Amino acid sequence: MTPLPRYLLPDTAATAADGGLMVGGCRLTDLASEFGTPLFVYDEQHIRHRARAAVSAFGDGNVIYAAKAFLCKAMARLAHEEGLRLDVASGGEMEVALAAGVPPSKLVFHGNNKSVSELAVALERGVGRIVVDSFDEIDRIEALVGKGHDPAPVLLRITPGVEAHTHEFIATGQEDTKFGFAISSGAADEAVKHVLESGAFALHGLHAHIGSQVFRIESFAEAGRVIARFAGPYSLPELVLGGGLGVAYVEGERSPALSEWASAIGQATIDLVGTRIAVEPGRALVASAAITLYTVGTIKDLPGVRTYVAVDGGMSDNPRPVLYGSGYETFLPRAVGAERTREIRLVGKHCESGDLLVRTGLVPPDLKVGDVIATPVTGAYGHSMGSNYNKILRPPVVFVADGRARLVVRRETLDDLLATDIG
Repeated sequence: MTPLPRYLLPDTAATAADGGLMVGGCRLTDLASEFGTPLFVYDEQHIRHRARAAVSAFGDGNVIYAAKAFLCKAMARLAHEEGLRLDVASGGEMEVALAAGVPPSKLVFHGNNKSVSELAVALERGVGRIVVDSFDEIDRIEALVGKGHDPAPVLLRITPGVEAHTHEFIATGQEDTKFGFAISSGAADEAVKHVLESGAFALHGLHAHIGSQVFRIESFAEAGRVIARFAGPYSLPELVLGGGLGVAYVEGERSPALSEWASAIGQATIDLVGTRIAVEPGRALVASAAITLYTVGTIKDLPGVRTYVAVDGGMSDNPRPVLYGSGYETFLPRAVGAERTREIRLVGKHCESGDLLVRTGLVPPDLKVGDVIATPVTGAYGHSMGSNYNKILRPPVVFVADGRARLVVRRETLDDLLATDIG
């Protein structure tokens, strides 16, 4: 029944004299009044600090931001300014990055089922790397190059057969997965040999990824050793070992440091002399940079059962609790240091019993209708996985820094909602 742990807040979080929470020099309750709720608030300095820490740990040019975690033009521009390449997982993500001014050569194009049109655009624009995921994709690229495109600069995605000890929906390195070429079956060797012998490719190296929200550093090291052994005979210049470093979401969780991750991978791949080792952090850079603000609309006490607190958002702006059973904390920005002695279940406004944001949350006893309530560590896979379920409008995104708030994604309008519905 303690106050919210400070390590779950963004780097610039500070408490005002009256107990209210400030981030980036801006009072959260003021931001809620100005921009409305639900609202994603990102600490820009926090993201830059994490990006710089990653570059310091892995080296210049060796950090590729996993844009699927959170992407808008402002985020793409920030990542590029900090010297990161960008991992994009669809034609749409690619277009956002390009619209932000990121050079095509700084993009790494992922996806287990890239369409012919997406691949054609990537080749036409001069995307830096295409991560090839299947023999069907090899065929598609060969056909495109046969029609006049330049050879494709590629990495081959290799499945190392390593269990990541995470949720099954976000585990990708084990044998039973839709991603990549498995080492154990011989598919990885076959793919490398085919691509080396084909004139349609410029093979730059290999890629592997074992999953997301992984806390066990040894899992990354194990994958690094497996891929390093496989890569050794081919003497390829680049090895990308994906992302997936875990992040603390609730009290009691602690996440490994970027430097620990880098050390483990470095030791695992130490024999690959002359090979560039790169990684793709996403969640680790942005998750704890953001806080989502809601307004309490209904408080429903069920004696002997629980207290439901319903807010003006829900699973449409953060589907992780529904998809993965993910946990979050709750607090009141007007009193961030207050003792949280009242147990609640934070739910959304959707017509769905499973529409829950926090299964077991704690708040001060004086919580009331109209309060702004917040969930921290929402910078990854909230906004990016959002939806219009029940035709709810998607929330805006604000970047805060040096006492200024900058709207980078506006709130959707009813006109936006109807724009593609041509009746």
